Amino acid sequence: MNLIRSVLHLLWMVVTVIPWALAVLIASPFLNSTRVYWMCAGWLKIAVGGGRLILGIKNRVTGMENLPRGSSDGAVLLVKHQSTWETFTMPAIMPHPLAYVFKKELLRVPFFGWAMSRLDMIHIDRSRRTEAFSKIVTQGRRLTGEGVWVIMFPEGTRIPRGEKGQYRTGGTRLAIECGAPVVPIAVTSAKCWPRKAFIKRPGIVDISIGPQIPSVGRRPDELMREVEAWIEAEMLRLDPEAYPTGEARPSKLKPGGKASPGTAELQFGIGVSA
Repeated sequence: MNLIRSVLHLLWMVVTVIPWALAVLIASPFLNSTRVYWMCAGWLKIAVGGGRLILGIKNRVTGMENLPRGSSDGAVLLVKHQSTWETFTMPAIMPHPLAYVFKKELLRVPFFGWAMSRLDMIHIDRSRRTEAFSKIVTQGRRLTGEGVWVIMFPEGTRIPRGEKGQYRTGGTRLAIECGAPVVPIAVTSAKCWPRKAFIKRPGIVDISIGPQIPSVGRRPDELMREVEAWIEAEMLRLDPEAYPTGEARPSKLKPGGKASPGTAELQFGIGVSA
């Protein structure tokens, strides 16, 4: 049954993304970036809604009150990364525009990538690492100054359930450069959508949004340690079955390595998710 559900959901995604992408391409020259963003977020809501109806995956979100309140308040969201589910879910549940950092190769993906090219996000050439981070800072400062929330995965790749990757400082460096607060987010998506697994399982994905952490006057490494401590403690609380020893197992995955073809890792530890 789960195999049939997984196939049906994949077909749902393919069938719905084509007209959505074409609509974005046709309408984008006549709309501002915010309107285009919400058009795209609309399709992601369809994708997540399909996941709920077809796969039986439901989101349980807590901590929405911890998000910035003002429409002009930028932030850097640092999210636990276990599967593709959270990359679709975050724009679908957030009340504010987000900007992902992603590898430019994704722009060549038919329909999906073509529509992404119309979004005001940060796409980088991962072969030019220093230039890439400079671009991230420049565009990140502009976007957060406009009130956009930049979203990043500090472990750099999808991490299996019960494991912890190496938290790199790219996200906290960006937050400090922009003077924006950091918002840590824990996600238990691997319970239902295991990393690299085609067959998904019904269940509840907990998404816990932590308190804002000011970045002004902080060092990237110690700020990231605070982010890591909050996320990993929250993961243990939300999904204790995944941590039989009471703590996360160190992941053997290397960000940007062959283990996760959908992600890339800069030397600064910036995950770029497909």
